[in-house]
Formats: sequence, structure tokens, C-alpha cells
Amino acid sequence: MIRYFLAILTLLILACTPNKKDSEETIPEQPKEEEVIVKQDTLENEEVIKKKVIEKSKLYDSSFVNLQKYADGFSYEMKYATADNFLKKKVYPCAECLVRKEVAEALISANKALQDKGFRIKFFDCYRPLDVQKAMWEIFPNAKYVANPNTSASIHNRGAAVDITLEDLNGNQLDMGTDFDFFGQEAHHAYTNLPDTVLANRQLLKTTMENNGFRAITTEWWHYSFKSKYRYEPSNFKFECGK
Repeated sequence: MIRYFLAILTLLILACTPNKKDSEETIPEQPKEEEVIVKQDTLENEEVIKKKVIEKSKLYDSSFVNLQKYADGFSYEMKYATADNFLKKKVYPCAECLVRKEVAEALISANKALQDKGFRIKFFDCYRPLDVQKAMWEIFPNAKYVANPNTSASIHNRGAAVDITLEDLNGNQLDMGTDFDFFGQEAHHAYTNLPDTVLANRQLLKTTMENNGFRAITTEWWHYSFKSKYRYEPSNFKFECGK
């Protein structure tokens, strides 16, 4: 009788003990803390990217954009935000590069082509208020180099021109034969009494820009205007630094 009772008790104990395998399957494995952080960070980054894409899609082609905030991969030395220019004084309150959206997109395309070859675009000037153009004209009233603000004005005033050079991906500026804003024949595209490396550097810049919708002017190796430049009226709004 005692044996029978012990057998029944053993069976009851075994029936009430949970199966280890079943227990493991019903309790899901919890992710490690660092995995949760990484996943959350990835989701936040994706949301930021989506937000930027949506914001860009809302812009018109004619909208002004701040290129430093709009795209990565460029270099900047905004001359008129310093005294290192032919005016010999700072005429921009901050070193912002503003251009029309369609111009920005074309610059991104040109820069990608250059990066594939180990180079990138470096900016000296972008949008220029009409008042600054007038100050330039007073100092150097020569339409070969400075557009007359009283007639056609500059393509810079329209947000559709840039003054640029090239540098390698380590930040070393390529030799273009003259300084920026050198007003003389040595800066002309037709001037060939220069080292082969300089001519090759100028040609690389010119070809790349023209392949992406820009046009050069004869007297300045650094100046490029976008093809739809005359769609826009000259502007004179002041820079909103940091916007």
C-alpha cells in the first residue's frame, strides 16, 4: 500500500514539474542593451534621412539653398567673407554658399564625377548680393571681369554662378596658374603659356563643369554659370548666417 502511495506521489510531482525545453521556448530571448541602442540609433538615422529627403522634395528648382547644409563633400574658402579679395575688405557677414536648388544639384553631380577621380570642388564665391556687385564695379569697372550691376548684373546676383577651383581629397589645392580674381590674360582660358599640369587642371575643371550644365567665361578660369542663369532676376537679400 505504501509502495502504491509513493508511486502515485512521484507521478504527481513529475506532472507538476515544467519541462525545461518548453520553458525555454515560451520565454523569448531578450536583446542585449547595446543591440537595443544600435537598433534605436539606426531608426533615428533613417528618420533623419527621410526628413531631409522630404524637405528637399518640397523645394522649387528656383529656391535658394545653403550648400553647406544641403550637401556634403565640398570644400570652402569664401573669399568675400574675409579681407583676402580685390576689395581688400570683408563684404559678407559669414562664409555661406547660397545657390539655386537646381544649381546645387548640378554641382553635386559634377563633384561626384570629380571625386571618382580623386578631386573635389572648392568654392570661393556663390550668391552675391547686388549691393556687393555695385561696390565691386566702383573699384574695378571693367565688364571683362566684373559684371555691370546697372545693366545685366552678374549671374552671381541671380544665385546661378559659382567661383571655384579644385583640390585633392586631402585638401591640397591644385595649381591653376594664377590666384583667384587675377584680372589679366594669364587667367584666360585661351592663355596656354603655362605648365602642362596647370593646363590639365584647368581642362579637368572646365570639362567636368560643362558636362554638368555649366558654362565658362573666357576671362576667368574659376567662374562657371549654370545654363538656366537668365531664368532668375538679380537679388539683393542679405545673408542669414547659420540658416
